[in-house]
Amino acid sequence: MSIRIALDTPNALFTNLDFLTGRLILSLTHNETVAAITVKLEGESKTRLFGAPPAPHGYGYGGGSYRRREESTTENEIHKLPINNSCADGRPRIVSVVGIQMQAPGSTDHHTHQTLPPTLHAFQDQAIIRYFIKATVQRPAFYKENFRTEQDFTFFPIEPPRPPPNRRESYARIQHHFAPIVDHPSPSKSPGLFRKGSTSKPDLSNLTPLSICIDGRLPDPAIITCHEPIPLRILVTKLNDSSAAVILSLLQIELVARTNVRAHHLAKDNLTSTVILSKSNMHMRLREFDKVMEIEKGLWNDIPLPATVAPSFNACNITRSYQLHVKVGLLHAQGDHVYPELTVQTLKMPVDVFSGIHPPEALLQRTGSIFPAEPSPHVTSTAHLSPLSAKPPPAVGAPFSSPSHPEPHHPPLIPSPVPIGSGQTHPEEEGVEPMTVPDEAPPSYQDAIAEGIGPVGGVRRGYQH
Repeated sequence: MSIRIALDTPNALFTNLDFLTGRLILSLTHNETVAAITVKLEGESKTRLFGAPPAPHGYGYGGGSYRRREESTTENEIHKLPINNSCADGRPRIVSVVGIQMQAPGSTDHHTHQTLPPTLHAFQDQAIIRYFIKATVQRPAFYKENFRTEQDFTFFPIEPPRPPPNRRESYARIQHHFAPIVDHPSPSKSPGLFRKGSTSKPDLSNLTPLSICIDGRLPDPAIITCHEPIPLRILVTKLNDSSAAVILSLLQIELVARTNVRAHHLAKDNLTSTVILSKSNMHMRLREFDKVMEIEKGLWNDIPLPATVAPSFNACNITRSYQLHVKVGLLHAQGDHVYPELTVQTLKMPVDVFSGIHPPEALLQRTGSIFPAEPSPHVTSTAHLSPLSAKPPPAVGAPFSSPSHPEPHHPPLIPSPVPIGSGQTHPEEEGVEPMTVPDEAPPSYQDAIAEGIGPVGGVRRGYQH
């Protein structure tokens, strides 16, 4: 006998609240007695570092397991993908050994309750996040082996609730002062045999050296979206009254991913970069308006993030965060005379990468994550700048709290489960017979919140992990 799982949409990109449907096909060569068929929806976050054994971390999801008596050869299953993970916590647990209850220490791993992370395979299998359907066919005889099979699928999470639109901007800023202009005298004033006669040359020694300030600006909070262009603005501002022109010679925009991998007592940061734009030898003169020059956004506005970029996430043993690196190379000139001094400055801005799959409106209403839009200020956006170093982006996988709080706390997308059985027994409930345990596993707290909410709509683009 052999078994296999056939998904109805095997190559689809699944997200939270999607229904995962398929069939469990049993190939029998003769009659078999089956005691039970168990089908589970599971996820696994596994890390491996040098010097430490593999540290798998399993997630148990709301799909549950179902036990039933079966004699047919095909079993249809429907599972709904939950919102958050439901891994075990680190609290001590009570175990029973030969009728004696003992307290066993809990897990020392750091557990988080966040939105499910995306599928990930990176760094030569140092970090693996996979989602799969696991099926087990149990046979009643103890000497007969149970049959098992797994079927992987690709998962891409929904994004956290976004804040209301505003005119604030976060920024990274750096200043540069060009070297003073030195007019070197000619060593020989008389022309030689093959040398042209002296020509009139303007005196540049009295000109004021140019001082500039380079700004990289993003919306506040700094959020960029998968498969979409980066909402970036690059400004160059003169800090003095120099008459020199500014020339853009080099521009590079790079998204740097930092993946923190943890296995037992070891931890390692892995850096990978994705080049969004890289141009050199541009020699583009910047247009000046009241000492402010803005680099043309059309250079990168039509370039979306590639399909290999995963959204930011925080799992129990893997964390992914991003920084945007912008390199700007500038020259300066007086008239048609371009000076050879080239300055290359790098702006580093921490950002959050969202998946671009918006949560359903009904889910936002149930979790209280919809806030009224902020009133538009009557001043320009430059009066509301907040440096990224002073105000980091909001936590990934957490909704934004009410704007009335100055320092909001960011809980998970779905509130933590409420402990069951902590209340007192009412007198009228005494003597009531216990309920019969159903064959089907009860829904989790997260599934109860999302009860009745259908799959997420909209366009889903590709994801290469």
